[in-house]
Formats: sequence, structure tokens, C-alpha cells
Amino acid sequence: MAIELKKLREENGLTCSQVGKELDWSSSKVNRMETGQGRVQPSDVEALCRFYDTSDDLRDLLKSLAKESKTKGWWHAHGDAVPSWFSVYVGLEQAASSLRSYQSEFVPGLLQTPAYASELSRAWVDHTPEDVQRMVDVRMRRQELLLGESAPDLWVVVHQSALMHVIGDRQVMAGQLERMLEIAELRNVTVQVLPFDAGAYPTTGSFTVLGFPQQEDPDVVYREGLTDSVYLEHPQDVDLYAKAFDHLRALALSPQRSALLIKRTLEDHSR
Repeated sequence: MAIELKKLREENGLTCSQVGKELDWSSSKVNRMETGQGRVQPSDVEALCRFYDTSDDLRDLLKSLAKESKTKGWWHAHGDAVPSWFSVYVGLEQAASSLRSYQSEFVPGLLQTPAYASELSRAWVDHTPEDVQRMVDVRMRRQELLLGESAPDLWVVVHQSALMHVIGDRQVMAGQLERMLEIAELRNVTVQVLPFDAGAYPTTGSFTVLGFPQQEDPDVVYREGLTDSVYLEHPQDVDLYAKAFDHLRALALSPQRSALLIKRTLEDHSR
């Protein structure tokens, strides 16, 4: 819904401030509706659609989505363990039919063990033990989507440095790499390792491209920072990241050779 509202505004060549002025709203309200922050009232969607002169079908669809958005997902029950800027991603992840992810530093969240996730969460100095446990619980709950009947196709490219970077201790790492090998056996999961000798490649850090089952729902690129996140849905941006991911998986080891490298690294940690 948020993506579609933003697209409608841009197609009309308007800024958030201009739309807000016409509807007697603040520009921040328009921005919040377009970024999925906070509740969106169906009446506000109605006003926007009439202002943009959309079709009746599109207006009804967006209003129904606004009604559905009032139903909280399971992750909202975990409070601050899922910050508002990440809550949007969890919702998108739950609805996605495909996830293409490149991770340059750490093992991806959907492949992490509780011990590994706990060590990463503890790295934040302002987190209490209770905060850490809630964050780990959320991460483990997210992984359940890989096992359902409508599980998305997950394709992950992980840089070799993530396998060797010791998080916690070598026992934690050995357990983590075992977990990666287990998940890689799932029919809907592909794991590749980008080796140190892969050469140059086009990336500025970790990212995920999310695809959705409905053709009218555009792909979204997600990039995470320390205190916020970036969601890219412009077709040119998404296409650039999709091509970058294709380039990365072409340079990466095959899934079979990746599994062998993970096993060898696991043995090194076990020693």
C-alpha cells in the first residue's frame, strides 16, 4: 500500500508537501503513509485516491489494505525487540515469495543459530539481557517462514569472511556453520559462498531483494543501517541491485562447492 501511494504521488509530479497542502495535512503525514510508519486510516486512503483520480478498483484495493494493516503481525508483540524501521521489513519478509540476499560480514539472520544471534545482539552495549533474549526470539521466529507450505525461495550469497569471522568463540561458529549446512538442504534454499579470490564485484554492502507473489506488487530492495533502513522500489534501483546479485552469484562458488568450503571451515573451527 505504501509503495503504491508513493508511486501515485510521483506519477502526478507532486511532493509530499504539495499533497499535504492540498488535503490540509502535514507533509510528514503523507511521508508516513508512504513509508509504512504508523496506522493508515481507510478514509485517508480514500481522500488520496480521489485526489489522484485513481480507478475505483485501485481505490477499493488500497482501502482494503489499509483495513488489513490494522491487524498486527506476530512481531509486534515483541515490542522494542523489533524497532519500527525494521518492523516494515519483517512484514515484507513474511509476505515475500522470493528473497535474494547478499551478506558481506555476518551469517544472514534466517540462517543464524540462537547462540550466534545472541552474540551479535550483545554487541550493542545498551541492550539488557532481556533485550538480547527478545531479539533472539524474534530472529528464531522469523526462520519459521522457511518451513511453511508457502515458504519463499531463499537464495543467499555469503562472503567467505563471514564464515571465518569468529563470533563468540569457535564452538559457536562450528554450531553456526552446521546450521547453515542443514538449512541449505531445504528444497527452497540455495546457499553460495563468495570466496576471497572472487575478484572485483559490484556492491556497497549487504542487501536483500524481496519478490512477491502478485505481479502488481513490485520487488523491493532492503538495506540496513545502524539506526534505520532504506527501502528502494524504483524500477531502475531494483534492477541495478538484481543485476548486482546475479553478478555476485555468478562469481560465487556453486552450492555444492560452497557446502564443501563451509565443511572445511567448520572443521577448522572445531579444532
